[in-house]
Amino acid sequence: MIIRVRSRDGIERVSIDNPNITVGQLKTLIESQLLVPASKQTLSINQNLLLVKTPNEIAQFADMSNPHTPISSLNIRHGSMIFLAYDGSREVAGPKRILNPAGSFGKKMTMDDLIAKQMRITRQEKPYCELVSFDRDAANAFQHYVNETLAFAVKRGGFMYGTVSEVGKVEIDFIYEPPQVGTEERLVLMRDSDEEKLVDAIAMGLGMRRVGFIFTQTVGQNKKDYTMSNVEIAQAVELHAESGLKEWVTALVKLKVNEEGEADVHFEAFQVSDMCVRLFKEGWFDLEGGKDGEVDPKVSRMKKDVVVGGKDVREVDNDFFLVVVKIFDHQGPLSTTFPIENRATPVAMRALKSHLDRTMSLPFVKRISDFHLLLALCRILDINSDIPTLTQCVRTQSAVPEGYQILIQSMANAA
Repeated sequence: MIIRVRSRDGIERVSIDNPNITVGQLKTLIESQLLVPASKQTLSINQNLLLVKTPNEIAQFADMSNPHTPISSLNIRHGSMIFLAYDGSREVAGPKRILNPAGSFGKKMTMDDLIAKQMRITRQEKPYCELVSFDRDAANAFQHYVNETLAFAVKRGGFMYGTVSEVGKVEIDFIYEPPQVGTEERLVLMRDSDEEKLVDAIAMGLGMRRVGFIFTQTVGQNKKDYTMSNVEIAQAVELHAESGLKEWVTALVKLKVNEEGEADVHFEAFQVSDMCVRLFKEGWFDLEGGKDGEVDPKVSRMKKDVVVGGKDVREVDNDFFLVVVKIFDHQGPLSTTFPIENRATPVAMRALKSHLDRTMSLPFVKRISDFHLLLALCRILDINSDIPTLTQCVRTQSAVPEGYQILIQSMANAA
């Protein structure tokens, strides 16, 4: 069987004859095939191993530290990905090349051949986004819906809004869920340009902007061994390229079995690499080739050969396009208690009365400090005059003019 080994050098493959070997025996095979001394190897099934730098941090990854542990007990099987950190340096072997007896003369190369020879896909080690921090209420509202209502049976997605600091820290303060249709394998966004203009206007008034995309993987996908499928990579890079934001974040939410055998909701964050964006913009992705399932979802098919690790290939491992981003959380300036748009149950204006009644003890500006409520108000109030006034109050947490308080309260009472 084949195990994929990801290190700072990229993704390599190790051939294993016996699936029941131990961690120690696996290290020996890595030493013989990849030329990394077993004594210098640290292995883990946790991708965060590649983010740490110091020996003390590396030592915390102990899941594969016992050389007598069978790799089968770690759920490592054919096609699995493990992560390798090591001291020192090495020369990564390239493929053997057979020279044409005629030499380079006499062999005609087309312009496409020359471009393909120059299109070398290399791994991007560092993200532009230093870290991404999720507002706890916004993240919880999203995961609670897909977990409790959708049961992770179909995919769900949304656009993340917030701020980007000068040092590349991205803070997510609300998630807008556009109209969409989700199945077990695909997520189709039925984007409404008019509604998105309202969302962007609210965000601008709050001093925020669109900074990323979040989506879920279904329980059916959890049985498959990939970080993102080729369909997900294609969608992620399209939205990243559309944004024009180098710190753009792609987040995924899925169920993950913990040590007690129970399923926990798990968040992961990535950036697609500059190379991935370039390949998409220049039309290298074969977006039609994988529609009928003939392409392994772990890889993305190119229209022409590209060079990966010194080899000419047509299919590229999806992990090659992903750069891991660290995740934090925070309590942002907005609440997320108002019903969320474009879900199974439409948001009616009577929800405004229920919300205002429930928050009666709070200052009025706190009662309307909810993106989803502001979006509902956008459908009635003027986007050019009323909404900027309200978002400015929310942004500065200043008193809402009495006229607007009366107007909003009357709208709620009339529902």
